[in-house]
Amino acid sequence: MQTSQQLKTCYENLAHQSLPCTFESFGDHAMPTSRLQVLQAPQACPRSAPPPWSRPRPLSSQHGLALWLRFWCGYLEHAHKVFNDIPDKNVVSWTAIICGYIGAGQYKEAIDTFRRLLEMGLTPDSFSVVRVLSACGRLGDLSSGEWIDRYITKIGMGKNVFVATSLVDLYAKCGQMVKARGAFDGMHEKDIVSWSSMITGYASNGLPKEAIDLFFQMQKENLKPDCYAMVGFLSACARLGALELGDWASSLIDRHEFFMNPVLGTALIDMYAKCGSMVQAWEVFKAMKKRDHVVWNATMSGLAMNGHVKAVFGLFGQVEKNGIRADGNTFMGLLCGCSHAGLVDEGRRYFNNISSVFSLTPTIEHYGCMVDLLGRAGFLDEAYNLIKTMPMKANSVVWGALLGGCRLHAHIQFAELVLKQLIELEPWNSAHYVLLSNIYSASQKWDEAAYTRSRMNEQGMKKIPGCSWIEVNGVVHEFLVGDKSHALSEKIYTKLDELAKELRAAGYVPTTNFVLFDIEEEEKEHFLGCHSEKLAIAFGLISTAPKDTIRVVKNLRVCGDCHEAIKLISKITERQIILRDNNRFHCFVDGSCSCKNYW
Repeated sequence: MQTSQQLKTCYENLAHQSLPCTFESFGDHAMPTSRLQVLQAPQACPRSAPPPWSRPRPLSSQHGLALWLRFWCGYLEHAHKVFNDIPDKNVVSWTAIICGYIGAGQYKEAIDTFRRLLEMGLTPDSFSVVRVLSACGRLGDLSSGEWIDRYITKIGMGKNVFVATSLVDLYAKCGQMVKARGAFDGMHEKDIVSWSSMITGYASNGLPKEAIDLFFQMQKENLKPDCYAMVGFLSACARLGALELGDWASSLIDRHEFFMNPVLGTALIDMYAKCGSMVQAWEVFKAMKKRDHVVWNATMSGLAMNGHVKAVFGLFGQVEKNGIRADGNTFMGLLCGCSHAGLVDEGRRYFNNISSVFSLTPTIEHYGCMVDLLGRAGFLDEAYNLIKTMPMKANSVVWGALLGGCRLHAHIQFAELVLKQLIELEPWNSAHYVLLSNIYSASQKWDEAAYTRSRMNEQGMKKIPGCSWIEVNGVVHEFLVGDKSHALSEKIYTKLDELAKELRAAGYVPTTNFVLFDIEEEEKEHFLGCHSEKLAIAFGLISTAPKDTIRVVKNLRVCGDCHEAIKLISKITERQIILRDNNRFHCFVDGSCSCKNYW
């Protein structure tokens, strides 16, 4: 039970911050100093000068002070009692209880309380609206966010820059980027926080090109990027493998800021790692002055992704020595490293240690990593048994990991079982239907094959097109399978023809052995020679200096035929070719690949 003495002590501990009798402490236990801090991560990139809306407001009574103080000290139950005892509740006291719920992670209760505020006939101010919209965003409650949007428009608050920015953030968090852009474009006044919200929204919703384009638009407005805009831009560069762009953007902020700020530093490490430049990522890690667990995890994941498994293990050994407690993401890096290197025994040990040594509960992501590791190594029965004994229902990622093992080891019967599960989980995904139909055809189950294809056609499904990106001179070029839209298409296809002759002379013969397990990603019969990654590589060969490394990113798994061809291309052209597909990195040098044909 809370005592007055406890409250007094809590009050005295806070007094030196000059916060008593103010509304400075309502969000996540401390009022953030900027709007975007309210919307996103409260203390990652503090601003030096808070805008007018976030400045303290006096509480109206001793009741208000007691309510505020209880929230600060974490006594939500007692805050309720104070709130209920207030005879005349105004917007300030209602906002206090809303912020208290948000601070306690009870977002639904915060939204419900906002509804009650309106039912009492009170008109919320911009601060109240910003807070409840942040609750909707964190909860992913699009429906509530939309009716609040309608209410805002009705009372004429939509033109408020703080409220409009909160709407952008809400829609972005709910994956509604068209609505987010509508709110953004409708703003009469935009500041750096508004731009940052939109850029990070695009980046986090898988629209990297849009994020980059908007960043350049922001530059034209002579706005210097803040922490969040930079994180969003670097994330977009990482997605596209745009190393030059990421390097350029990092020069817009003092390098010292990256080393002092774990959020910025992590984004830069992640960008370099995902662009295949692990040396630069490692240099940033070494220079970091503040390394929290996220920085360590990002570095470990980058090393694992790039195939440096021994370095991952070494870094893990340093984690606890540096006072960092391993968490679930730490083990994701370890398990991914084991999976890419085929280290089954080590993977089993780390997986068991999650609970037995570190007292953590394995998540579905950890189980997915283990299924992937076992499946790749050919332990398909063990992987399937692990799925059956999971404490949670397997999702499409877990079943997809097992399908990868079936693909690698050409286990058709197991693949049929897995695909039936995937179709049940993702009935909209055409790739599953195509692959299952192929498997039925290979097994001469013609009726089942025809039925599977007809189901796909009836639902109007289309296959995901293979798409690859390559950056040349700071410009990202996109290629689809069989693409002829590029300005240099004629030269690209001429180069492909030259390569085809050289490949044949080197003994390469195009093969459709992989067609059974790869056709769901790109049509192989007609486009064997012009998959998107081959087009990107050909463009890179004609557009860069003879010794330059070619870096390509693909949205799908590279097919077996292209993998064999690119190995020879690296030898013929004496080029290093780094290809990142949706599975891992492939570093092709002198006719061999870093994955050792294990992907």
